[in-house]
Amino acid sequence: MRLTVLGSGTSVPHPKRSSSAYWLKTGNENILLDCSASAIHRMAQEGCDWVNVDAIWISHFHLDHCGGLAPLLFGMKHAPDTQDRKLPLRIFGPPGLQKLIQAFDSANDYGLFKQPFPIELIEVEAGESFQIFDELSGSVFSTPHTDESFAIKLEDSGGRSMVYTADTGYSTNLGVFARGADLLLAECSFIKNKPVKFHLELADIAHLARFATPKRIVLTHLYPEWDGRENDAVELLGELQAEIAFDGMRVDF
Repeated sequence: MRLTVLGSGTSVPHPKRSSSAYWLKTGNENILLDCSASAIHRMAQEGCDWVNVDAIWISHFHLDHCGGLAPLLFGMKHAPDTQDRKLPLRIFGPPGLQKLIQAFDSANDYGLFKQPFPIELIEVEAGESFQIFDELSGSVFSTPHTDESFAIKLEDSGGRSMVYTADTGYSTNLGVFARGADLLLAECSFIKNKPVKFHLELADIAHLARFATPKRIVLTHLYPEWDGRENDAVELLGELQAEIAFDGMRVDF
C-alpha cells in the first residue's frame, strides 16, 4: 500500500498545509480518505489518478473533511477525462451521507448523481465491517468528535492494514481498535494543553500507542501551533516513535 498525504492541516487556511485528504493506493485500486475543498486540486498536483478513483471515504461531516465532495462530483460530471469512464464510484460514510450530498445537489440542481458512470452511496453503521474492493475491506469505530464521526480500519487481502482516526478525542477503545495496524494515521491537532476535548495532543497519542502498538505512526491534522516545531520532533515526541505528516508525504507499508 502507498499513502499520499494530500492535506495535513485543518480548516484554518495555511500556506503549506491543505485540509484533510489522503490518497491510498492498494494494488490496482485507489481510495480517497476524506475530501476537503482543496483535495480536488491536490490530487492533480500529486499525480493521483483522480479520473479513476475507485472509492471515497468520508469520516464525518465537518467541511474540512467533506467540503470538496460536491465540487469533485461536479468536476467529474463535466471533465472530458471522465466521459468514457464506466467504472462505478463507491462513496462510503456515516449515516446521513446521502442527505448531505442531496443538500449540496439541491442548492443549484447540479445533478451530482447524474454522472457518465454509476455512483454507489453506502452508509455504514458503527462497528460494521464491509467490502470496499475485492482486495480491500473496511471496518469502523465510532469516535468522540461528532455524533457521526468514524475511525476506519482498512485491510488488504495480504493482511496489511492501516487505521485512520480522522478527528477524535481520546478513547482507549480506539487504541484497541487500531491494535497491530501497519500504519496508524492519527490526528494530532495540538502539541499540548489542547483547548478542546474532542481532538488529540501528543500525550493522547502516546496513550493510544500503548494500546495500539502499530508498526508506524504518522501524525496529521496539525493546527498552526505546529508551525516551526516540525523539526523539533525528537524533543516533542520523546520516546514516541512517530512521524509528522506534511503535504505531499508518501508512506509505503
